[in-house]
Order: sequence, then structure tokens, then C-alpha cells
Amino acid sequence: MNPIDHRLSIAPMMTHTDRHFRYFLRLISRRVMLYTEMITTGALVHGRQYRRLEFDAAEHPLGVQLGGSDPAELAVCARLAEDAGYDEINLNIGCPSDRVQTGQFGACLMAEPQRVADGVAAMTAATALPVTVKTRIGIDDRDSYQELCRFIETVAAGGCRTFIIHARKAWLQGLSPRQNRDVPPLDYPRVHRLKADYPHLEIIINGGINTLEEARTHLEHVDGAMIGRAACSNPYLLAQADAAIFNDSRHTPTRCEVLDGFMHYAEDQLASGISLHQMTRHILGLFQGQAGARLFRRHLSEKAVKAHASIEVLTEAAQYVNAA
Repeated sequence: MNPIDHRLSIAPMMTHTDRHFRYFLRLISRRVMLYTEMITTGALVHGRQYRRLEFDAAEHPLGVQLGGSDPAELAVCARLAEDAGYDEINLNIGCPSDRVQTGQFGACLMAEPQRVADGVAAMTAATALPVTVKTRIGIDDRDSYQELCRFIETVAAGGCRTFIIHARKAWLQGLSPRQNRDVPPLDYPRVHRLKADYPHLEIIINGGINTLEEARTHLEHVDGAMIGRAACSNPYLLAQADAAIFNDSRHTPTRCEVLDGFMHYAEDQLASGISLHQMTRHILGLFQGQAGARLFRRHLSEKAVKAHASIEVLTEAAQYVNAA
């Protein structure tokens, strides 16, 4: 199995990184690492929602993000992910939502590093896929560098060698998940220091990274950078990623080429019963900053949501940017 190149990846984001968005991003970049939305172990083990593991082969390299804390359930889900054909399993130790805390997983598990390590050990024993952990730099008042190091060391002993670090701590009480993405201050130097102190581990930085230039600056200190919501609002920023980050000089697709590829995909999905809006909501930012972009967005926003909207809606929207 070839090692995964984590130099640039897109963060797992609920309501965003579904299979339609991932396919769309893959039309823009061949090399950027992609992740699913978080899938709870309960949804797979008890709910048997195996359809949530479905993806298109074009999406590789692709990791599945799991949310859970029971080692036995995590092991079952790891085997399901391997059977489904994923390249990596990522464990969510970063989400601070009340729902996630009630389920005893996510960021609250930073207070139980041995429990996380046991889950990682169970997954690595159950599958040949690499198991990675996405976490914060701390929670509540347990946010010292020493506490972070104890967490990293304990989980690494369970078999994890790749850590994705959101460079903010999480407040489990008092802040919403949305506020936890912005209010706690970023501490990039702490993540850089972590790599310096643990050179044998792969450290990927996440949080507030909005451009490839910022990602390249971080790569001077860590092994990888992860971009989140900037890829939702301005997905075409990834068009130069293959060349700028991965030294891949193959053809860079134009925005219109990306749209054309997505139209073929959307046509196939419509035939299988997927609504147009489920897909087009992800591409509204494709022409950000370009002539015709506002009319493109407005046409899709108004027309794609209608019942039985057809591929013609996309064809009509394309005229605003093709003529620009």
C-alpha cells in the first residue's frame, strides 16, 4: 500500500464534504487528499447505514472520518471502510457539539487519551488501512502544551503516527460548534512546536488556512496543511494545488472544464434519482471573482431547488459564465 501524501487535504465537514462535493473537488485537483463527513459508528453498526460509505472511484485518495469511542465498534467500522475501498480511516477527536459529547466522542475524548489509544489500537488490529486522528490543541482549561503532549504520546502508543491538529482549543460548554471554529484563538506555533518535538510523527495543521500560499508557509514547519471552509466558498483555489504543493505539472483544468465535467456527473446522478440541488449547492463558488459569477449563482440558487429541476438548469447557468 502506497503511503498517503498529506501535504494538502480538505477537512471533513458536516453538510459539506458529501460525495457530490468530493467528486466536484476531484475535478479541480487530482492530488489533494479528501475526507468524508463524519460518520458515527452507531450509524454503521446499529443503523446499518452502509450507503453512507458509498463513493465514486474517482474520489481517491479518500479517507473516511469516523466518530465513536467504543473500540469494538470502531474495529467493525474499520473493516467496513476497508471493504468499501477507502484509503485511510480518520478518528474525530475534534468536534465539540453537544450531540457528539452526549455520544461520548469528539473533542471531549481529549480528556481520555487512553480511551482514544484503545480505539486506535482496535482499528489498526482490524485493518491494514492507516488510522489517523484529528484533534484540537486542548479543551476548556485543559489546554497546556504538556497536556497536549500527553495526549499525543498516549495515542501514538496505540498505533497512530499521523495527527491532524486543529490549532484552536475547543470550549465544550458555552460556545456553539460554529463559534468554536472562530472564537478560540489560533495557535500555529504550538502545532509547529509539536512537529519539532515529535519528528517521527506526521503532523498536519488545520484551522484558518485560506490560501495555498498560507499552506506552503506551514509546510516549512509541519508535514501537511488542511484547508476547510475556504474550499467551500472558493473551490477553484485548489486548481493550482497540484503544481504548487505536489509538483505535478499536468494540465490545470479551467473553470469551464470543471463545470463541463460536473455536468456529465450531474446528468448521471439525476438519472439515479438524486435531486439537482443536492449537487449544485456545492458549485456556487466555482466562478468566484469572475465575470458572470453573480448571475451563475443566482440562477442555480433559484432554479435548482425546484422539484424535478433538470440538467437544463446547469446548462442555462453555464451560459452566464461561458459568455463572460
